[in-house]
Amino acid sequence: MGNIMIQGTMSGAGKSLVAAALCRILHQDGLCVAPCKSQNMSLNSCVTPDGREMGRAQAVQAQAAGLLPDADMNPVLLKPSGDTQSQLIVNGKAWGHYRAADYFRMKKSLIPEIMAAYRRLEEKYDVIVIEGAGSPAEINLMEGDIVNMGLARMVDAPVLLVGDIDRGGVFAQLYGTVALLPRDRQRIKGLIINKFRGDAAILEPGLAMLKEKTGIPVIGVIPYLDVDIDEEDSLTQRRDRRASKPIDIALIRLPRISNETDFAPLSRHSALDVRPVKHARELKDPDLIILPGTKNTMKDLIWLRETGLEEAVCRKAAGGTPVMGICGGYQMLGERISDPEGVENGGELKGMGLLGCETVFTREKRLARVNALLLPEPFAGCSAQGYEIHMGQTTRHRGTPFALPGENREEGTTEGTVYGTYLHGLFDSGTVVNRLAGWLLERKGMPALQEDTFDHEAWQERQLDLLADAVRQALDMEMIRKTAMDRS
Repeated sequence: MGNIMIQGTMSGAGKSLVAAALCRILHQDGLCVAPCKSQNMSLNSCVTPDGREMGRAQAVQAQAAGLLPDADMNPVLLKPSGDTQSQLIVNGKAWGHYRAADYFRMKKSLIPEIMAAYRRLEEKYDVIVIEGAGSPAEINLMEGDIVNMGLARMVDAPVLLVGDIDRGGVFAQLYGTVALLPRDRQRIKGLIINKFRGDAAILEPGLAMLKEKTGIPVIGVIPYLDVDIDEEDSLTQRRDRRASKPIDIALIRLPRISNETDFAPLSRHSALDVRPVKHARELKDPDLIILPGTKNTMKDLIWLRETGLEEAVCRKAAGGTPVMGICGGYQMLGERISDPEGVENGGELKGMGLLGCETVFTREKRLARVNALLLPEPFAGCSAQGYEIHMGQTTRHRGTPFALPGENREEGTTEGTVYGTYLHGLFDSGTVVNRLAGWLLERKGMPALQEDTFDHEAWQERQLDLLADAVRQALDMEMIRKTAMDRS
């Protein structure tokens, strides 16, 4: 069994995509490979086939490796619910909410859970591609580290260190990180420069000096890649496909937005432009308004109220603009939200009143993968595979259900052109997206486009192959394979 760990000089250096690329390359080369990130902090998560929760980035890496997602690939997940507090997910199940200082004190107690998950992966796969978090040179976090060099020591993993040249100062990033790691410097077997635009030959003097000063070779320069792969945190929306798109979709950019990757398939459709909206003045006159998921429904509803966006959305809905709420956004659209157990804020809060339903928060978290039959137009008769991942139970008092997910139950609420559902991954279905696009075009009196045959899963597979091709060409893969597999 072998392993290799990808660490970075900072958050956003490209660890997740480099790890995904290595998973795909090694999988293409016939190895049984699995990803692993011991501790992840992200609001983008998914549900595994056995009903557990894990980070979205490791699910994408699992796909790159030809695997279904498994919570062992991300045994600790932190989902921020405020500036200083996160929900702690361990082995796919919620353990409760912890303030940052409290979590820092207790995180070493999670080592047995992390190591047990890693050993289970170790028993099944030839090689494990491990992703670090942030930077290993965050000297205030080195004591009790469980995700960077601390984990590398526990599992005896060689390390590749990635720096981001697009942000500038990449030589200082790499040299400074190595200099701050005297105890673990020998673990770093190679340096990688990521996101380079231009002729790599001009870097040669710097690469030679970097090797001279660190004693570590630069094993490749990865170009800035135009690949479209769901990332760990979708803090910025790609909008490079906006030109000439006729349908304007306003995605309300909640402060605690979660699972923003739900809407990537919409932005890839030839007729649909998805734009983030943070202020009431930005709403303008969209063809569809989407309220996404959130890690704190009550706080983000208060934010909507304070910014004037709630009033603006309700005014548009009254004028006939379609509105769709997913998960937390669905809860906001109802008449009332109650939190008797203090799961979020405690107390009660009046909802937006656009749907005849109300939500009561309980401490039980629903995690389920579902195959649902959609009921309202324009989706009627479509089948959608997705997942539910939410706190709270929502009861419908009027309107009609949005979907029938089996289990002899109804899901969601529909009233006119206002829709609410808990189904994440709804738009992964090309049929659902095409129905939505055609309906919105018809409402504007525009001719339907030729049916877009976009297949989200096939698109992701193609993007992973493009990523792997570029990284295979850029890096010394022979050295990486030897480093990962040689335990002599």
